[in-house]
Amino acid sequence: MDIRLAEEGRWRFRIDRTDGMRVPGAVLAPRELLPDEPGDKSLEQVANVATLPGIIRASYAMPDIHWGYGFPIGGVAATDPAAGGVISPGGVGFDISCGVRLLTADLDRAALLPRLPELMDRLDPLIPRGLGKGALWHLKGRSELFELLLGGARYAVKRGHGVPRDLERCEDRGAVDDADPSQISERALERGAGQVGSLGSANHFLEVQVVDEVYDKDCARAFGFREGQICVMIHCGSRGLGHQICGDHVRVMDGVMRRYDIHVPDRQLACAPVDSPEGRDYLGAMAAAANFARANRHILADAARGVFKAVTGSGLDLVYDVSHNLAKLETREVDGTRRLLCVHRKGATRALPPGHPDLPDDLAAAGQPVLVPGTMGTASYVMTGVAGNEAFDSCCHGAGRVWSRHRAHREMTGRQLRADMRDAGVAMKPISWRSVIEEAPGAYKDVEAVVVASEHNGLGRVVARLVPLGVLKG
Repeated sequence: MDIRLAEEGRWRFRIDRTDGMRVPGAVLAPRELLPDEPGDKSLEQVANVATLPGIIRASYAMPDIHWGYGFPIGGVAATDPAAGGVISPGGVGFDISCGVRLLTADLDRAALLPRLPELMDRLDPLIPRGLGKGALWHLKGRSELFELLLGGARYAVKRGHGVPRDLERCEDRGAVDDADPSQISERALERGAGQVGSLGSANHFLEVQVVDEVYDKDCARAFGFREGQICVMIHCGSRGLGHQICGDHVRVMDGVMRRYDIHVPDRQLACAPVDSPEGRDYLGAMAAAANFARANRHILADAARGVFKAVTGSGLDLVYDVSHNLAKLETREVDGTRRLLCVHRKGATRALPPGHPDLPDDLAAAGQPVLVPGTMGTASYVMTGVAGNEAFDSCCHGAGRVWSRHRAHREMTGRQLRADMRDAGVAMKPISWRSVIEEAPGAYKDVEAVVVASEHNGLGRVVARLVPLGVLKG
């Protein structure tokens, strides 16, 4: 596809309509954050998404855009079911409801540092991570797995993991409605049954962090943290269950597109009308996977709480838990009318503004916390949602890759990375130094540039900067 990229000021670009695009592309990133790795086709993917039936307004790219499956990672697209709008599993990704959870300890840096080695030594063997390795919660058969797929973090709390207050600080209060486990294949259920309470591999992590700088004290107070405070950030998703669901439903939709007279430029955009049987089946399975992911992060947080209490005497309070790989049916005003839309966010975080009715009362004045993990050697950020977000209340989700995994192995050695982390004062506990090379800080964009670009494009406002002290990775 011929990409016509037009600069619209310092902070964004437009992709003009061509070759079947129904709406323009809106790349909300300055030139220095545009993908430039040889062979990267993420901008072409922005244009491809713009061809989807029923898409409205624009195909959006967040500042952390990089190449993904079908949709770019950092892609946002809303379709209108009443106008033949479709849902595409590629617009959610294989790690359905991958997301981030942030907790705070009633502890500052000086109090933690003498205990950090013991804390990391106790977390290291406890937290399952790596490809398909172990779980913290051993479910009592298929019936309990189904209850978890329907109830998400709510079911975990019901079973004594965490406290009811946690649910007030979870997106959708811990569970997506309308989950339908009957639309999940036997293989997906088998893969998920032994993975509840596990990090996985690649860029997933559990980090002990400290709030390095606060830029918006009122928001930070509402969110529940202060400068110098110790935090725990957890990044993971729906593991093998979500991966299998995505693959299963891509195959189904690829087989029915012709029946619905749908033609897309890339088969990875396989899709079906939201209101079709195939669309509804995927929505039900996806919601169940989202609940699995929320319970997964909840169980990991519960385990971290126990270790923190034992080592430091401090508990952990939940700041927020939010997904960045999900499609949701949301009622939004478009051209002066209220319409039910299917909003795909893939590598993009929902970012509700102050006053939104879906916020809990104690966050109503501040907006929704937007959690933006950086890299294990740099920083992460907390932002907040703002009014007037053109991308359907969506924001960046992280730093965004710039190196392929192969390039990371060419550019970095395990010895160099170990030295870099030591010099940065970060206690690392990887499963394998060889695999963690792929997550070296140099493999990602400058996360500070990403959050600044997000702010300039009206996607959110920066609240605080967090830096890592200890990192567990798969």
